[in-house]
Amino acid sequence: MIRYIITLLGFCCLSAYAANNNIELQSDHPDRYVVVKGDTLWGISGKFLKNPWQWPSIWKMNKAEIKNPNLIYPGDLIVLDTSGSQPELRLLRETVTLNPGVREEPLDKEAIPTIAPSIIAPFLSRPLVIEENALNSAPTIIAGPENRLALATNSRVYIDKIDESQGANWHIYRPGKPLVDPDNRKILGIEANYLGDARVLKYGQPATVTIISAKEEIFTKDKLVAIPENIQSNFVPHAPTFPITGKIISIYGGLAETGKDSIITINHGKNDGLEEGHVLSINRLGFYISKDPDKKTKDEKFRIPELQSKDKEPKVEKYDPKEDPANNPELLQLPSERVGLLMIFKVFDQVSYALVVQANEPINDTDIVQTPN
Repeated sequence: MIRYIITLLGFCCLSAYAANNNIELQSDHPDRYVVVKGDTLWGISGKFLKNPWQWPSIWKMNKAEIKNPNLIYPGDLIVLDTSGSQPELRLLRETVTLNPGVREEPLDKEAIPTIAPSIIAPFLSRPLVIEENALNSAPTIIAGPENRLALATNSRVYIDKIDESQGANWHIYRPGKPLVDPDNRKILGIEANYLGDARVLKYGQPATVTIISAKEEIFTKDKLVAIPENIQSNFVPHAPTFPITGKIISIYGGLAETGKDSIITINHGKNDGLEEGHVLSINRLGFYISKDPDKKTKDEKFRIPELQSKDKEPKVEKYDPKEDPANNPELLQLPSERVGLLMIFKVFDQVSYALVVQANEPINDTDIVQTPN
């Protein structure tokens, strides 16, 4: 017997700070929507909501359900109920009842992702941000075939030591540039360069591995990091329940500005309470003008210090309070303006990777990120 099961998720317990109580629907929102292959959770959210990060509130999700959400599949019917004081979404799913308490659902369907997997997949499986000095003790390539210097795909190489308990599949990295906090100039981590993948042929000291793919030439002294078995990619877009202000410290690819569907790094992470799925606004700081309209002043900005080569310390510009326009009583700072939105999809201790999901203007590496209003 086929019947429709209506799933209503539990009561939401998010803080009022996240502004989830003021839900604004799109003016042309549908009353119902059938999920199709290729949909993303962010995209479907945007069909119903002006602020897609309010998704958990309209589903009445609690904190546990945000961290471990029910999956949504192609063919599911999402229905918007506006009969109450607040709009609410329900999921109608076709199932087959075999006997009391047992239901069968199609196994050939893949749940829709939160954001486009083709963009973020490499960043989910490859930890491209490494804590400072974390690679020092990582397994190291010590030799190649016939003492070759440059190694490529299908090369058999030797590692100083790998135990069987550490697993068979590995990424190959080379330490890259340091990620520097623009506020205090501290190094938050190292942006490692992904070089390729390797598989263990023989464990021990030394161990033998084969390079199964190479993005670029690999050399002795390059490092190995174990490939995680389980990759978390099922999360729900939601705003932090607390105020936070951070800065963009890097745009992937070394760009000075970027747009939608780009990867950026910010100077906040787990230690600051951030988690996968958090949505932050990207704001451009207002520039300074003279309080006297008859006077003119140039736009004063503080730049992230330029980084030198990976073997050198970051170049640090000495801070002079007298040169800070914020301390100049003759200047007035204009309000900051939102220029986009980001969604965090990979969190480290002090930094996070995020995808730019909306950009009204080009996103700069000097923009700030904040809890959205």
